[in-house]
This record gives sequence, C-alpha cells and structure tokens, in this order.
Amino acid sequence: MQHPSDPIRCGLPHREPFIFVDEVLALEPGSSAVCTKTFAASEPFFRGHFPNHPLVPGVILTEALAQTAGLAAGQPGRTFHLSAIKLMKFFKPVAPEMRVIFSAKKTAEIGGLLQFQVDAKVENEIVAEGTIILNEARV
Repeated sequence: MQHPSDPIRCGLPHREPFIFVDEVLALEPGSSAVCTKTFAASEPFFRGHFPNHPLVPGVILTEALAQTAGLAAGQPGRTFHLSAIKLMKFFKPVAPEMRVIFSAKKTAEIGGLLQFQVDAKVENEIVAEGTIILNEARV
C-alpha cells in the first residue's frame, strides 16, 4: 500500500474550489483509498448551512467520498464520474474544523462501472456510510 499525500499528484482530476480531500493517507490503486479533510470555518457553504449552527452538508460529504473512491479507482489515463449513490446514511453531523477520514474500498467491477463501499469517520466514529458507483468518463 502506498502512503502518498497530495490528492492531485495521486490522480484526482478536480481542482479548487471543488477539491474535498486535503490529503491522501493511504492508497492501493485499483482497490482502496483513505483520505482526510478538515473543513475550515471560512468555507462559504457554512454561511447558509446553517447560520449559528454550521454543518457540513451531506452532499459535500458524499462528494468527498466519491473523490476518495475516484482515487481508489487508481487507473492512470482513465477518469471516472459519479454514476450512483446507494444507501447513503448520515449518522452524526460534521461541524467546521472537525477532521474527517474518508475511506473507499472497491467491492465490484462490471464493465466500466466500479462499486465502492465508503465511510466517513470523525474521531473513529462513523458519521456517514454508503455505496458509490463510478463510471468511466467518455470525453
């Protein structure tokens, strides 16, 4: 298992302001990835989600999990897009400045579709989990 750190150097095609992983903690290309993100209190979405009680939106957590799965896909020269979100559950809210650990493990591959079991943890406690399916981009 590799232990890189920069998500862009690891193949993440996203760029600011749409990168939702800060660091790649572990990467096994074609199989799994573990990434981290600390959402700064200055993130613009906190102004409206929710005033006086800011929380990371579930869709942002889901995108961070999809980005982690995309890194886990680890296929140089191939880009994957989010195709489906299955059974995504959110167990606890994530507030600004909490360090979130995102994990993705490939569980199936059929043709150009890759399925990943994903979870997000804060202080070793699962805050979100589900299944994400990526499809190979045709550009």
